[in-house]
Amino acid sequence: MTAYDLVLRNVRVVTDEQDEPRDADVAVRDGAIVLVAPGIDTTGAREVVDGGGKLAFPGVVDAHQHWGIYNPLDRDATSESRACAQGGVTTALTYMRTGQYYLNKGGPYADFFPEVLDTTAGRSHVDYAFHLAPMSRGHIDEIPGLVEEHGVTSFKVFMFYGSHGLHGRSADQNAFLMTPEGERYDYAHFEFVMRGIQAARERFPDLADQISLSLHCETAEIMTAYTRMVEEAGELSGLAAYSASRPQHSEGLAVSIASYLAHETGLPTINLLHLSSRKAVDAAVRMSRAFPHIDFRREVTVGHLLADIDTAHGLGGKVNPPLRPREDVEALWEYVLDGTVDWVVSDHACCREELKFGEPADDVFLAKSGFGGAEYLLPGLVTEGVRRGLPLGRIAALTARNPAERYGLPTKGRIAPGFDADIALVDPGHTWTVRAAESESTQEYTPFEGFTLTARVTDTFLRGGRILADGKVVGEPNGGYLHRPTSR
Repeated sequence: MTAYDLVLRNVRVVTDEQDEPRDADVAVRDGAIVLVAPGIDTTGAREVVDGGGKLAFPGVVDAHQHWGIYNPLDRDATSESRACAQGGVTTALTYMRTGQYYLNKGGPYADFFPEVLDTTAGRSHVDYAFHLAPMSRGHIDEIPGLVEEHGVTSFKVFMFYGSHGLHGRSADQNAFLMTPEGERYDYAHFEFVMRGIQAARERFPDLADQISLSLHCETAEIMTAYTRMVEEAGELSGLAAYSASRPQHSEGLAVSIASYLAHETGLPTINLLHLSSRKAVDAAVRMSRAFPHIDFRREVTVGHLLADIDTAHGLGGKVNPPLRPREDVEALWEYVLDGTVDWVVSDHACCREELKFGEPADDVFLAKSGFGGAEYLLPGLVTEGVRRGLPLGRIAALTARNPAERYGLPTKGRIAPGFDADIALVDPGHTWTVRAAESESTQEYTPFEGFTLTARVTDTFLRGGRILADGKVVGEPNGGYLHRPTSR
């Protein structure tokens, strides 16, 4: 059998297996790549696409998004997956929890998660999966069922929720998190979450390496004290004030606590999320040396690599952890270039303008936290990475293969036979200016407004079907929920 559903001709294939791209064609059948080679015979192929010499990256596995946090989940699943396609993202892993925001419900995941799946079914233009956060003791007991029944293999702890809300200080933890009366979301709970995840790894030994815990590492008590200090001093405003209110050592301390708890509980699969500063990554590196038996993975976001407190466009750049001064941006790039960072994500959290800003609109402490960015993930990383000497193969690893391997997606993240035909074509010679108005996201602003990028995603393929053509989203939603680990 030689006929193919799709032959993508005349591209430069980028994979994590080598630094430089290679000239080749890519043949697809039944949603999977079956051949990567020069001069593939296109006789009988249902579709032939000339890539025009563009770079063919594996579709981005964006391991950190938030659908439904500020907008209805069904609406985000459609609009924000369209933004994904613009950025070459073909797999979105989105964080979900009970409590305020998201579905604004508490209770067991046995009731909550089927509603999440029903709400998103048939709406996404890209494939997707969910990380879940055990917010209560009951949720810890549900972990094995979530793994076995729903293929959820990744979980999350928000360390700063101990006495801090999503946007700032919080005096009523139980109301915000909708947890049972008498329970606390604190270090003891984090320990028991780790024990519960480790118990699941032992129960499912064949899946153990793909069952992991991700941590948002900031320390609530430090942030609460520094927020008060910054507000009382009144010397800083905007993103500079917000960064100072959640200082870099707050991240480092939380990383250290989380790491020791992982050591204490015997949980070896730990993901340290969106590290934003030199102190945070330094702490992560120190902990990996202190506990070499723990398989740490270190994540940064494209936002923290591209923007700082001075260059971001307005208070739309408020995010947790904050955008930092330029010296921290440069430090993150050092860690990307030397291989310390394992993957780069968007932390996409669409928040429309009417919800984002408080009254007065220039008070950063009244603004909501988070912004979109999936549409700029691959273009931004190629733009800045190439300028700094980051090999293209490393970009493929950072955006696709590394998160796919960690999160139970063995069919994603590489352009090679047997893998899903998820491909992003990138024109590395296309200079353009970021404008929020051109995004498919429902967010009307971006902290990257006016940034100049020198690479653009022109076409995106999901399992061999084109979902972005010449920069425009095409077709009906065809993304599916990924029960992990995936297989063909």
